Parts: sequence; structure tokens; C-alpha cells
Amino acid sequence: MLVASKVREGNDVLGKVTEMTAKPFGLFCPTSKACEVLIPRWTIQILGELWGGSSRFNEIKRGLPGISPSLLTKRLKEMQENGLLERIEDTATGNIDYIRTAKAEELDPILQGLAKWAQRHIKAEIALEDRDADVLMWTLQRRIIIEELPQRRNVVRFNFADATSPASTYWLIWKPGDSVELCASDPGFDVDLYIETEVSVMSGIFLGRRSFDREIDNGCFFMSGSQHLAKTIKRWLKISIYADVDGIAKVAEARHP
Repeated sequence: MLVASKVREGNDVLGKVTEMTAKPFGLFCPTSKACEVLIPRWTIQILGELWGGSSRFNEIKRGLPGISPSLLTKRLKEMQENGLLERIEDTATGNIDYIRTAKAEELDPILQGLAKWAQRHIKAEIALEDRDADVLMWTLQRRIIIEELPQRRNVVRFNFADATSPASTYWLIWKPGDSVELCASDPGFDVDLYIETEVSVMSGIFLGRRSFDREIDNGCFFMSGSQHLAKTIKRWLKISIYADVDGIAKVAEARHP
């Protein structure tokens, strides 16, 4: 969840303080007690990944590349002990899933309120400073509305000029009867739609900090290939639920002399 990832800047700082002290705040305050459970680094982001549909260890790790496997294991155990998630093991396959508990779901309006606050009060330049294309594409993969795609195989290639991740080019592939597949290497299929842009532009569009139309007009979001997919991109690519927050801090228009 990209908005949740932006909250991590403050959460990381508080998390580092918590991990350095490893002690409770020692305050007779319900808010402080809640922070003792939620502040440890990555806790809120893990909840965001679970909310976004991830349930397996590798799925959560894929959405949070900055967390080490050992720390993720530790946090999942702590969150289970705190009643925020349930660990379910399929004895037939050995697969393990993590699901949020009712206790964790009760946090939804609080975390959503925090995300809306971030959309209004954190400057766009700060909110969009991350350039990890892998995290962005992992998010976009789960936001494709397959009912709005032509009922055949569809291949969309994204290329990001400013990516800091190991890969800068990705393919989203979908065909009837399958889920959307994300590839970071050429799958060998003919591409229906090519998209050339930057991570900061695509994430800005996703978060409502930028607009499709303005970035297309400015030459910052270029599409070629299938005109049908290009014309209907706003239908099949669902942007963030926080993109229409009132008073959102948008990227400033460039001023020309």
C-alpha cells in the first residue's frame, strides 16, 4: 500500500527509538500503550500489505523490500502474540497464511485517517521521492480491473527512466481465466501497450498527486500501441482509494517564463 509506505518515514524514526530503548514509554496514556504495539518498525506497513491482499511470507516481503527476512519473521511473531494477526498452516501443503484479526481490522479507520492526513499535509515532493519501481509495480499488479480489459491476452510494458530498483522495465500480463502476472524480464509475448514514464510520475498518478491528462499533455506519460488500452487506462488501472482526498497536496505545475 503506497500511502502506508509513505507513513513509514515517521514510523521508521519512531521505530528506531523504540528498538534502541526496548522499553515501554512508562506513561499512563492509552495512546502511548497503543504506540508500544504499533510503533515497532514495519508493523503498520505489514498491516497495510495484509489489508492489500498479501497473505504469504514472500508476498509480504515482495511488497516491503526494505525489511529483512529475519525482521519480518520477528514482526509477524510479535503481531501474532499481540493478537493483530492469525497464522494459518495448511497441513496438506505446508503453506502458511497470515490474516488480520478483528482486533487489527478495528484499526482500519484509524490508519485510513492517518493516510488521508498524509495526503493532505505531506508535500508531494516528499511523498513521491521513492523510486523503487518494483514496489510500485507490485502495487499496480493488484489494481488491474480485469473486467475492463479485452477478453484475450493483454501485455502491457512499463519502462521507468528514474527507477532505483534492479529492474526498470516490467510486463503486466493477463488472459481470461488467469490472474494478472508481473514479470521483470521479457516474457516473449507481443506487447499490446507500451508505457514510458518515471516512477515519480506513475506513483503520483496512482496517489492522486498528479493527473493522467496533465502528465500526458506534458509528455511525461507516453503510451504507444493499442489505442483501446490507451484510451481506457483509467478504467482498467484503478488508482488509490486515497487519490480523491479533499485538499490533497498535489505536485505544483511547472512555471514557464
